[in-house]
Amino acid sequence: MSVIKLAGLDAKGNEKEFSLSEFKGKRVVLYFYPKDNTSGCTQEACDFRDNINRITNYAEVIGVSPDSIKSHKSFKDKQDLNFILLSDSEHKLAEEFEVWKEKSMYGRKYMGIERSTFVIDKDGKIEKEWRKVKVKGHVDEVIEYLTK
Repeated sequence: MSVIKLAGLDAKGNEKEFSLSEFKGKRVVLYFYPKDNTSGCTQEACDFRDNINRITNYAEVIGVSPDSIKSHKSFKDKQDLNFILLSDSEHKLAEEFEVWKEKSMYGRKYMGIERSTFVIDKDGKIEKEWRKVKVKGHVDEVIEYLTK
């Protein structure tokens, strides 16, 4: 499990540093998303928020994007998010999980997050991964996997 330390907000919105290695002994749903306060990312975050009680018996939810803590704070407050958000502004964790990719929009190429979700087991190993995630129905897929 990664020992990279990232600034983040805990489930209650308090700022602190996190490392995935702190979660050893727990299952983790680690999801990477491109940008706070955009339509798809807001929908995905709200789907996790609305289903958190269906997930927490099985895993801790952690969202990661390159956005700043200030942006995360605004996003968390505006959407009443009830799980950890990490700021990966230098995309170290994204690169470790190979989700920092070349993307293209309107013919312009740029680097960004490929929307992806990982279930990490209690020993810190990737147990399941979804890449190039489509938001609609994704959280239900994660819950179905966790509860089987």
